[in-house]
Amino acid sequence: MHQARAVGDLHVLEHSLVAAKMSVLRDKTTATVQFRRALEQIAILLLAEVSKNWPTRAVEINTPLAAMRGAGLARPVVFAPILRAGLGLLEGMLRVMPDAEIGHIGLYRDEVTLRPVNYYCRLPAGLAESQVVLLDPMLATGRSATEAATLLKAQGATNIQFICVVACEVGIEQLQNAHPDIPIYCAAIDPELNEFGYIVPGLGDAGDRYFGTL
Repeated sequence: MHQARAVGDLHVLEHSLVAAKMSVLRDKTTATVQFRRALEQIAILLLAEVSKNWPTRAVEINTPLAAMRGAGLARPVVFAPILRAGLGLLEGMLRVMPDAEIGHIGLYRDEVTLRPVNYYCRLPAGLAESQVVLLDPMLATGRSATEAATLLKAQGATNIQFICVVACEVGIEQLQNAHPDIPIYCAAIDPELNEFGYIVPGLGDAGDRYFGTL
């Protein structure tokens, strides 16, 4: 049985399909179209793990044979991708939850200081009553995720989960120290960052590979 390995509020999805898709993402010969497809498929698998304990409410429905009590989500869902690479995760998740609301957080990394610079933030109303899922394929230094979480909380978000594909210990520690209430879900944890702040072995620049801007 495949499941998420949880360490504190860190959940690593151990699943054969995820492992196979990760190899596609990591391979430097993978073309843009295959990279996009694999990233979107991994996003769906991660969403299934993240959402399994979301609160539900009872709803009355009728099957073709009988009335019964079913379930609906108790809270509205907001996906908040960190631009631009987070959009790659968003596309897959919207196939499962097309009615989710979407916020956008624009951050870029200063190549000298490696610190995030905020250039755009547009979020839906009602974050305090919503289940908010923060999206970024890579948790490298952790500074962008930390800044994005701070922006979400400043606008009222209280139920936040963070999804990435690849994390490293530096980024995990940074985000957990700054926001210990936010659980982290990922498909893999890699050992280190290089001198440019990229995860090694990683998969390169997820945004460039997804959008074909290498």
